Amino acid sequence: MSAYLVFTKEKTLNAAELAIYKQKVIPTLNTVGLKILVAYGAQEVLEGDAIEGIVIMEFPTADAAKSWYDSPAYREAREHRFKGANYRCVLVNGV
Repeated sequence: MSAYLVFTKEKTLNAAELAIYKQKVIPTLNTVGLKILVAYGAQEVLEGDAIEGIVIMEFPTADAAKSWYDSPAYREAREHRFKGANYRCVLVNGV
């Protein structure tokens, strides 16, 4: 069953750290089965607080999503994301 990682950027803290994150995350996206469905496109918040951006990634399974998220290359990259902005990341299984 497909699984999805949903990242919402709540607030930018340090644009320079986000630039480093972008450089480091791109090579990790070659993971087999990873498909980016949404990446900072136009949005309209219908409920709740506004967000700065959203990314939705599809993986073949929840285990594949966790494997990517916990991979050494992504762990290194995400440290810059943590410093660069407040995000939420949610893993959700498809139907």
